[in-house]
Amino acid sequence: MNRRRFLTDACAVAAAAGLCGLLLDRRPATRSGALPAPAAGRHRYDRREAEAGLRSLEAQGLTPREAMYWEKTAAGRIRCTLCPRFCTLLPFERGFCRARISLENRLGTLVYGRPCSVAIDPIEKKPVFHFLPGSTAFSIATAGCLFGCRYCQNWQISQIGPEEAERYDLPPERVVAEAQARGCQSIAYTYTEPTIFYEYLLDTAKRAHAAGIANIMISCGFINPEPLRELLPWLDVMKVDLKGFTERFYRTVCGGSLEPVLATIRQLASSRALVDIVTLVVPTLNDDGETCGRMFRWLFDNAGPDISLFLSRFMPTYRLRNLPPTPLESLEKLRRLALAAGLRYVYLGNIPGHEGESTYCPGCGKRVVERFGFTIGERAIRDGKCAACGHPIPGRWE
Repeated sequence: MNRRRFLTDACAVAAAAGLCGLLLDRRPATRSGALPAPAAGRHRYDRREAEAGLRSLEAQGLTPREAMYWEKTAAGRIRCTLCPRFCTLLPFERGFCRARISLENRLGTLVYGRPCSVAIDPIEKKPVFHFLPGSTAFSIATAGCLFGCRYCQNWQISQIGPEEAERYDLPPERVVAEAQARGCQSIAYTYTEPTIFYEYLLDTAKRAHAAGIANIMISCGFINPEPLRELLPWLDVMKVDLKGFTERFYRTVCGGSLEPVLATIRQLASSRALVDIVTLVVPTLNDDGETCGRMFRWLFDNAGPDISLFLSRFMPTYRLRNLPPTPLESLEKLRRLALAAGLRYVYLGNIPGHEGESTYCPGCGKRVVERFGFTIGERAIRDGKCAACGHPIPGRWE
């Protein structure tokens, strides 16, 4: 932790909280001699090359730790069962996520306790609006991802392997200790896809729970039911990016599949975790009113009216720099459709100062939490209820 730099958008928060010493860096630092992380089935397999790759990783301090959720096939290969890709790997081959590796007779993880990004964020940045508003979250991420979204805002760390990123030695007990020392009420597993560092997440979440610190998972929802079931008792909030509502969008823009994400949302709806859904509205690709209307009705039927739905503005980035920012009128139209479908808490993201950032009582229509960007203004919630009419407002407010 002797090479520390602040994230630009976290500097003000850190300075205000007296945190100017914490390691903060979301940009990768490519190391000399780093080998590319092959995706399963996308290259010609050469065992000697694969063994050399493992030795190179170990020489860089990336000795694998045994992973959870895998099985051995009849052909002797290792199949990862953590996510719906079910990568089937030859010896020393890595999965699509770049973080998990076959060790011949078991599966290993390269990212346990090795985050490439650590920051202190306002919880509203996640975005999470119905849980401890105005508090800060200790945020961690490792390199790699399950998807390859063409508009990824964190592509510098999500689309590389752990050997290509600057890493820090931060085991679970130290994550919890750092969060406590800096007055964070929660730990957020974020920036990349937390499922890829599942073992690290699970162990940290258990320690955080014992210490009275909340756990927030910011995820694409692409995880198999059994590992999610084991994780859920330790999660207070799970925010799922529902990236669109067609398989074509998931295949062509995200490199994934929609149905497993829907299955995750159904599973979450019956858990104790607070459920947040975020859709980044990308012009011409997933902003069709009819399709979005079906998505809103599906969310109402399968997740209930009291989830938080965020419709966020797209800004040109990564491989979609040819598209314009989402027009405000498009977001406002979709918000009206979502509210008409029966969803009670529909927010607009990346539009600072818009009324769609604030929380309103579904009973009397009064504003109960005022927001401007990440800043909290007037609050009118008492004991979890609207101060004006007494209507319950779901969430954890104190």
